[in-house]
Amino acid sequence: MTRHYLDHNATAPMRPEAIEAAAAAMSRDGNALSVHAEGRAARKTLEDAREQVRALANAPVNGVILTGGGTEAIHLALHGSAAAGVARIFVSAIEHAAVAANAETTGADIETIPATRDGTVDLDWLRARLQGYDAAADGAFLVCVMAANNETGVIQPVREAADIAHGAGGLLFCDAAQALGKIPVNFIMSGADMMSATAHKFGGPLGAGALFVAPNQPLAPVMRGGGQEMNRRAGTHNVAAVAGFGKACELARESLARAGDIAALRDRIEQTVAEAGARIWGAGSPRLPGTLCFSAPGFSAETQLMALDLAGVAVSSGSACSSGKSTPSHVLAAMGASAEEASSSIRVSLGWNSTSADADAFCRVWLSAYSRVKSKAA
Repeated sequence: MTRHYLDHNATAPMRPEAIEAAAAAMSRDGNALSVHAEGRAARKTLEDAREQVRALANAPVNGVILTGGGTEAIHLALHGSAAAGVARIFVSAIEHAAVAANAETTGADIETIPATRDGTVDLDWLRARLQGYDAAADGAFLVCVMAANNETGVIQPVREAADIAHGAGGLLFCDAAQALGKIPVNFIMSGADMMSATAHKFGGPLGAGALFVAPNQPLAPVMRGGGQEMNRRAGTHNVAAVAGFGKACELARESLARAGDIAALRDRIEQTVAEAGARIWGAGSPRLPGTLCFSAPGFSAETQLMALDLAGVAVSSGSACSSGKSTPSHVLAAMGASAEEASSSIRVSLGWNSTSADADAFCRVWLSAYSRVKSKAA
């Protein structure tokens, strides 16, 4: 059976060139901090990859902290900020669980920023909440707004949120895990003080990520040891994973121009399910080109996933990190979805190697399965 993989937002297939880069680094000896020839070679591989990562995000020179993945980068941003004096963290209602869970364990006071029905963070609420906020008296604060939502693909107004936060004397952290490599990301122009990213969402290896930081950003280390990463993240470098990360970033810069082709495939699927009666989440908002989230009345997410998988099509229901849990999507709940709508929602996500055959297979299998469900209900 030919498989059709449409779950890039969970983990994108690794690009062959990234595999080659990682394998080449893995075949060589040397710790990147050693001073002998092998160590210097490893260090060059590491720094070359860091530059590739930096260039994709337009981060400052010396503003890239390499981590073991996106969640670790989030952990460093939130716990490092709390340790440096942040006493209050505002978390948007649609953030990834890694942001919400890490915020809750920092010891800081947590407040939730609501979302609008179109899937964007509610800037009016944030503006009103921070009106007259006195950081000196009320505590230093951090606002968390993701670059693009992992379930709906809705692109968030990060720059506007950063301006609001800075106007009240605070900081802004942006989780860009789903955006980097899929749409242009410009850390410097975003206004964010910190931004996290991970390699495996756009063709890099699992276990490699980065935290981009603005110059002079207050951030205490949460992992201590050998003083790697400018004393902000200790631990021997995984040079092979970083090499693959860097190569994926280089290729992503070259392939961003293909976003329109990916969006066309997404739109073909969207039209098909919408004409069948599905509700599209975030349809009126700017979205990632390859992300589609929809609900199909009377067609449970579990049934949809099983029917598709048995026919060779891989998709997911919401965040892969939350699959298997019985609780409905917090993202759709924040957008006003009913329990029935949330329980019948699935996510289709395309990426760098998606084809017309993948889109056609999804449409054919899904329509057939939905027709059977409606026939039984009639």
